[in-house]
Amino acid sequence: MGETGYMVLASIIVAALFGTPLGIVIYLTRAGGVMPRRVIWTAANAYVTIVRSFPFLLFVVFMIPVTRLVFETSFGTVAATFPLGFVAVAIYARLTEQILLELPSGLLLAAESMGAGIVQTVFRFLLVEGRSGLVYALTSATISFVSYSTVLGVVGGGGIGDFAMRYGYHQYDFTLMYVTIALIVACVMLLQSLGTRVSRAIDHR
Repeated sequence: MGETGYMVLASIIVAALFGTPLGIVIYLTRAGGVMPRRVIWTAANAYVTIVRSFPFLLFVVFMIPVTRLVFETSFGTVAATFPLGFVAVAIYARLTEQILLELPSGLLLAAESMGAGIVQTVFRFLLVEGRSGLVYALTSATISFVSYSTVLGVVGGGGIGDFAMRYGYHQYDFTLMYVTIALIVACVMLLQSLGTRVSRAIDHR
């Protein structure tokens, strides 16, 4: 549980710190956006699209040389979390872009009429109006991170998924495996409930 918690928490932090601004950049620089920049949009959008299109296990294997270069090993919970961070950024960047695209079109007009610059538009209009959706999207992304973390046992990441496979499935202890799966489901339901409550609490529309 501790290893799974580490991988998921690290992914949440990375997604929030890097995925949010990347999603905002894609939103702002798109054709018809506040500050269209084709080169920037193409690069940012390509990163998100390519990383999200990779089957996760293959992406982990693909990243092994880079992981070894950074951590001098590709095994262990910390090293295994490294490729998950890249995926977390791509997933949440796309979710952030989608949330911003769903905001009322008049919001940008209101910001412009008040003389707001790019930074003010982002922090005083877009993030304020989209905060509820962003929290809900982060909740959905977190559930995906829990699912992905169960795969990282293949590269020595450990975690509850690896525990279920190693001591449940491979040793034919199916009771242990089913109990572990039930625990994962319970954790996911708790995360979903918490995220929904927070999202509703900060939604003042």
